[in-house]
Amino acid sequence: MEEMDASAPHGGELVNLVADDERTGLLKDIARKLTDITLTDRQMCDLELLATGALSPLRGFMVQSEYASVLDRMRLQNGLLWPLPVCLDVNGLAARGLEAGQSVALRDAEGFLLAVMHIEDIFMAEKEKEAEMVYGTRDPSHPGVDHLMNACGDTYIGGRIEVVHLPPHFDFQQLRRSPAEIRQTSKKLGWERLIGFHTRNPIHRPQFEMTLKAMRKAAANLLILPTVGITMPGDFDHYTRIRCYREIERRYPPDAHLLNLLPLANRMAGPREALLHAIIAKNYGCTHFIVGQNHGSPDRGPNGRPFYPGEAAREIAETCEEDLGVRILGFPEMLYLPFEDEYRFADQVPEGTQTLSFSGFDIRTRIRTGRKIPPWASFPEVIATLRKSYPPPRKQGLTVFFTGLSGAGKSTLAKILYARFLELGDRPVTLLDGDIVRQNLSRELNFSKEHRDINVRRIGFVASEITKNRGIAICAPIAPYTTTRTEIRKLIEGYGGFAEVHVATPIEECEKRDRKGMYAKARAGLIKGFTGVDDPYEAPEAPEIRIDTTHMTPNEAVKDILLFLNEKGYI
Repeated sequence: MEEMDASAPHGGELVNLVADDERTGLLKDIARKLTDITLTDRQMCDLELLATGALSPLRGFMVQSEYASVLDRMRLQNGLLWPLPVCLDVNGLAARGLEAGQSVALRDAEGFLLAVMHIEDIFMAEKEKEAEMVYGTRDPSHPGVDHLMNACGDTYIGGRIEVVHLPPHFDFQQLRRSPAEIRQTSKKLGWERLIGFHTRNPIHRPQFEMTLKAMRKAAANLLILPTVGITMPGDFDHYTRIRCYREIERRYPPDAHLLNLLPLANRMAGPREALLHAIIAKNYGCTHFIVGQNHGSPDRGPNGRPFYPGEAAREIAETCEEDLGVRILGFPEMLYLPFEDEYRFADQVPEGTQTLSFSGFDIRTRIRTGRKIPPWASFPEVIATLRKSYPPPRKQGLTVFFTGLSGAGKSTLAKILYARFLELGDRPVTLLDGDIVRQNLSRELNFSKEHRDINVRRIGFVASEITKNRGIAICAPIAPYTTTRTEIRKLIEGYGGFAEVHVATPIEECEKRDRKGMYAKARAGLIKGFTGVDDPYEAPEAPEIRIDTTHMTPNEAVKDILLFLNEKGYI
């Protein structure tokens, strides 16, 4: 294949959807009379990449014919390679007031006007097909499938957009350059070849060695494009990662690389994801793109197996190299050879040679659990930066989340545990009992299913803030719904520890303890929507601790909880 032309964006033109000053004034006036659509964080990532041309040649969110073509053929209707749908989803209620031909105002959560969208199409999402075609699975444990099925609206609206303001960012502004600005910088520096490297993890030794080998192989400079939009639950936050990248920058040769943040909402679609990353890098002016082992893939599923073969992304990228218009630098896994004290690619290691390897997931797990990182796996300055943000469990924030039927013993256990933590005295402790929170934060709520769920979500949010600030939150709601508990877990685990305690006392025992007669009233039909009687309790499948208080004292139960927390290093 001939040397790639750095001046050619995907489709031949670098799109800019940001309106000029005159048009912006007109759009602001028009937007006052338009229906508003409030964008999610994920949708704002898509909007920003569309606006700046990172998703060239797209000029808006996809219409149905484009959506179907991408699902079926991985191509736009004009035949240009495009691997993933870029659609604006809305719920059914919002969709009912819309029709093709009208315009809508796209706003952020605070009502700030971002863009005006001219609707050309409204259609139902084919979620089952989209999951199968894009992610290769309908497994809900895949984060992309989970988001598609449980968070996305059922209706897509398509049409071109005119951008009034880019989504505001107040962090690392000097590192948020558009494709046009990166192209201009590269041209000013006289760089003829530029390698794109996309990552959602800190750069550890294997990734650093891989980028150096790529730079030597292609005789090119390097553009590091870390995702700062939506990554995976459990990933390191982007503030910490950027501090790590800045530490690593000192190890590259001078004037050999650029670091630029990418406001991308990762789909974690494996092979198809790798193609999109390559297209984005091409639009930033890259002539080459690195695709390594498990590129664009989520961490392993609950069964311990990967969602995609390790080489799948590399193989599809190399196959599509001509259509992509960038040279693919495909690399197998990098392995550490302890006796040689060096890294080599897996296909260059002689048979029988002892090797070691650490994935990004392995390092994240060790950092969060306070275990040592071997020096061959990363750099001391990177590990020090990570440990500053993610201290060992004993110094982290922690949420102990009790769940169970009314009368199971949650509140009693929570109060005893609260006292034990206060005795230890090493971190601030807050008790968030369901009734206490309802009285102080949720007084306006009734006991409908919707309002009970809102109360639990509020408890989860407060607990996440306490955990974020390295305190201990003890929560004791009924929390009957699996989906809500899962969302709370994901939220809190981004900041610190989370221990779910299922107080699994049988309903028969709970009824015996019911001094207020609530169960009897529910069975008589005097109370509606009572958990365990006419509203289900969805028992946790895999809580950290499961306790039946029928035949044990509260102190014995709390001792079991403390033993678990001690074993995990939290106390």
